[in-house]
Amino acid sequence: MSTIRSKQYYATSSLVVGYALCSSLLAVINKFAITNFNYPGLLTALQYLTSTLGVWILGKFGFLHHDPFTFENAKKFLPAAFVFYLAIFTNTNLLRHANVDTFIVFRSCTPLLVAVADTAFRKQPCPSKLTYLALVVILGGACGYVATDSGFTLTAYSWALAYLVTITTEMVYIKHMVTNLGLNTWGFVFYNNLLSLMMAPLFWIITGEYVEVFIAMGSNGKGDLFHPVAFVAVALSCVFGLLISFFGFAARKAISATAFTVTGVVNKFLTVAINVLIWDKHASPFGLGCLLLTIAGGVFYQQSVTGVTSAPPQRDSAVSKQDNGNDHDNYGDSDEEKGMSGTFSSR
Repeated sequence: MSTIRSKQYYATSSLVVGYALCSSLLAVINKFAITNFNYPGLLTALQYLTSTLGVWILGKFGFLHHDPFTFENAKKFLPAAFVFYLAIFTNTNLLRHANVDTFIVFRSCTPLLVAVADTAFRKQPCPSKLTYLALVVILGGACGYVATDSGFTLTAYSWALAYLVTITTEMVYIKHMVTNLGLNTWGFVFYNNLLSLMMAPLFWIITGEYVEVFIAMGSNGKGDLFHPVAFVAVALSCVFGLLISFFGFAARKAISATAFTVTGVVNKFLTVAINVLIWDKHASPFGLGCLLLTIAGGVFYQQSVTGVTSAPPQRDSAVSKQDNGNDHDNYGDSDEEKGMSGTFSSR
């Protein structure tokens, strides 16, 4: 009996450690990738392709189960996939023009808009006083960071605001789709990435990125398209995008929602620490303090929301079928676990 418990303990610990490593490194790896491979549309398409093939192959070998592709489900899911693509598109360009700290600050601000959107559009109860206080802490930390950001540029913060709006829309709308469409977790990952991959060529044309790619392909290996460092960066980004999907969902099932939330918060601190240690693309000491305040506000927010939402024991059967015990009210890292650049999350 003790041997079985010991094996379960080590298995759970391995999943949590794997998730923590993938989550804390993903944003830094994605920044490294977009710095050395300056084609955001192509980069995200490669990530979508890796995740789609990964889920399909693992499903074929019986390691996971995902809903089969049907045109009826694809048609219903297409609007959600489009919003998802926009969120990742703005996310990529934010990391392209700003540092990882700026990304984390705006990512941590999502509860501000999600709370408003849930109340206005999903008819959820108004946030409690503790939740309002947490949102004020988040806002204060974010404002302090922006006011002292030496790397402030209009381009970077335009992408940051666009990302904040699209990721909030994606979170609220995806929750609606989760409730009504009834896809399982890996089916959700599969549809999200496959439909996003289909949309990628349209964005290449709209942004004109295809011209840059063709020029790089005709440069006889002199451009960053074929540089070994760029290849390694892109490969790491694609692999970690798929790994965080696996470890994220597996860890959610293995530990409690509270433990998973705490792990997600620790991951953000690890991301900040790693980002400070490996290169100079980070905020000033005061900016880092404001960043940590914003993350702390996010912790306070999670605790206040958990205290409110854990009261009713009954749950809608459609949601229960979808999440298989996962907590979809956790806004911390959900985009990372959709089997791709979530990440560019941290998701």
